[in-house]
Amino acid sequence: MPLGQIDLHVTFRDPSNYRMETLTFEVVGFPGTYHAILGRPCYAKFMAVPNYTYFKLKILGPSRVITIGTSFQHTYECEVECCDHAAAIVASGELAAIKKEVTEKAPDPKKLT
Repeated sequence: MPLGQIDLHVTFRDPSNYRMETLTFEVVGFPGTYHAILGRPCYAKFMAVPNYTYFKLKILGPSRVITIGTSFQHTYECEVECCDHAAAIVASGELAAIKKEVTEKAPDPKKLT
């Protein structure tokens, strides 16, 4: 469940060729590896075209096309961090479930298993 919404000015690129719009973000109360996720509302407002194969985002600017990209190495590092975070969340949930099942009594050494 979202905690609320916030309107922020988002600017892509530098003063010579930039594009700025106000976007509404949903605020959530759980830990994650991303600070913000840009989705279809962002793409529609900026009239952006994402290319998931090359990790590029192309936006029409006042003087030329604005291309925002990243490296494959940086993308891989983010994915590894996200997988590690997800594994930690799953492990903590499993640990909590195991703690509920385990009794507080010490095992009886005379009982055969």
